[in-house]
Amino acid sequence: MTDASNPLLQPSTLPYGLPDYSAIRPQHYLPAFRAAFEEHLREIGRITMVRSMPTFENTIEALERSGELLDRVAHAFYTVSSADATPEIQAVDEQLAPLMAAHQDAVTLDGALYWRVQQVHAQLGGLELDPEQRYLVERRHREMTHAGAALGDDEKARLTQLNQRLSTLSNTFERNLLDDTNDLAVVFDDPAELDGLSTGELSAAERSAQERGLEGRYLISLPLFTGHPYLAQLRDRESRRRIMAASRTRASRDNASDNRPVLAEIVRLRAERSELLGYASHAAYVTADQTAGSPEAVERMLRQLAPPAARNAVAERAALQAIVDETEDEPFPVEAHDWAFYTERVRTARYDIDTGALRPWFEAERVLQDGVFAAATKLYGVTFAERPDLIAYHPGARVFEVHDADGTAVGLYILDLYTRDTKRGGAWMNPIVSQSHLRGTLPVVVNNLNVPKPGEGEPTLLTLDEVTTLFHEFGHALHGLFARVTYPHFAGTNVFRDFVEFPSQVNEMWILWPEVLDDYARHHETGEPLDPAVVERLRATETFNQGHATSEYLAAAWLDQAWHLVDADAEIGDVAAFEAASLADIGLNDPVVPTRYSSTYFAHVFSGGYSAGYYSYIWSEVLDADTVEWFRESGGLTRENGDRFRQRLLGVGGSKDPLEAYRDFRGRDAEIGPLLKRRGLEA
Repeated sequence: MTDASNPLLQPSTLPYGLPDYSAIRPQHYLPAFRAAFEEHLREIGRITMVRSMPTFENTIEALERSGELLDRVAHAFYTVSSADATPEIQAVDEQLAPLMAAHQDAVTLDGALYWRVQQVHAQLGGLELDPEQRYLVERRHREMTHAGAALGDDEKARLTQLNQRLSTLSNTFERNLLDDTNDLAVVFDDPAELDGLSTGELSAAERSAQERGLEGRYLISLPLFTGHPYLAQLRDRESRRRIMAASRTRASRDNASDNRPVLAEIVRLRAERSELLGYASHAAYVTADQTAGSPEAVERMLRQLAPPAARNAVAERAALQAIVDETEDEPFPVEAHDWAFYTERVRTARYDIDTGALRPWFEAERVLQDGVFAAATKLYGVTFAERPDLIAYHPGARVFEVHDADGTAVGLYILDLYTRDTKRGGAWMNPIVSQSHLRGTLPVVVNNLNVPKPGEGEPTLLTLDEVTTLFHEFGHALHGLFARVTYPHFAGTNVFRDFVEFPSQVNEMWILWPEVLDDYARHHETGEPLDPAVVERLRATETFNQGHATSEYLAAAWLDQAWHLVDADAEIGDVAAFEAASLADIGLNDPVVPTRYSSTYFAHVFSGGYSAGYYSYIWSEVLDADTVEWFRESGGLTRENGDRFRQRLLGVGGSKDPLEAYRDFRGRDAEIGPLLKRRGLEA
């Protein structure tokens, strides 16, 4: 294959540099990566071979200019490998994982490059640099040091081995999880077993079964988290039990997709790597370069929140048990698969709200256009125009062009809404093209969700949780679209892991905001708005079931910390036993409130970027809740407020210390009170 015949090795001719996915084939990726690796190493060589003393321009800025081809190829590929992982793409990913890890180490651990970065860093006080340039020097030096660039040659060699093996294992973990999640999708023969689902949901289940050749049957695919949204609706207790059992079994059976030995090796190798780098644990290594600073700071927060959350969950379970005892002919002890169903009954009894019955008011296209997009227009002045002429990586992914109020181009937004067997679970945002003044690029960002696709002609009706997810992920997209930086190192969401969730959580605020809700929450058949009385009752339920929600989240966050506090010599033994002991340690070992992710399907930390960092959601929520208070105090959904938030937080990307940026926006540090109030943990 020649460079000319590989579309990945030629600059895209499409608007905004969108890759020409119509021309890209799986066999193009590995040759493109190899060519990009070689080009990047040549660029690094040109930096390190310069005879003159290191300067910002010939070292730091030159480093920012390097790797453009690799970034282009990598963004194009990893978008596909997560959202449309066909067997051919999985095979590429498996071969690529150690190659990518080795290349990253070849650059990050390059001794000659590190020496030059050190020299510029040592001169920093006397250099005439703007704030972004100064911060770039600090971050480049910190990140290379943190990654091991100061180690000796033998230690670097071992570090490279560890990184390559860990990259392969993370890839294996994700592949196993995808395979077993597909294998464990629950098949039902009789629609009566799915009593409680809407016509559209039954249609989606029937369509999923047909796609697997299971005519006349119904298939319920599993989300990434423990349980399933349908558990709140299904009247048949055995159906609920089957779905919950399948969910909790994923990648923990004695078969080819068993993730227990995979995660045990990941934990051991991460611990060895952290010791090699001079840290007591992987958690200490990760948090040292985050806003938290240490695992002790994370533990203090989690232990502060866990007891009141667990107490609230016990009280909530008692309410569920009471309704079971009152309404069931043969009462039974409430179990994990019953929680969501009876929670909806309690919610209905207390607040006269059935969230499942709200779905006709949440038609997906209206939520997107009149909710998600409209809120962004009111707040930031941006507009969205669909570009059906632009083809994304999958026929189901839609492309929108984004413009500012004055007509200036902002970038492209891609939405990939529906679930499929080749898409990993959960929801996420990722860039395909990152913005950079240095490179002259504007952003192209993607949101992926996993909403079941209804049958032909049926409307897509979202749950309130799915509406929340769409607003949340769009908050990440706005961060990626709005950041305006010179250097690609700071583009979009390239911020500290325990800060990155903050803007996305803030964007959830607008879901029930009157000026937004009144436009998008309309009955899909009649156009009738959602009853204001129902909306008020929804607002009144803000702390409802927060004991369960907070407990399941904190359990997962603590489990992540526990795995990554072990040392390299620790005997892992039985994974389930380790998990149970860890949850008992923090008082979150209630079998009726299982952790949001069990170890074998905890993709965030074993195949994603959240290892020892899953705490970041609630860490960021402190900032989020405090920011929501500011918006309410300052007049809410106004352009003035939106412009302030955009300019001082979203717009700076990673080019500024995030807590400094927050103080610039808020006028002070965040306070924890609004978070405690939101989650009902004040007392």
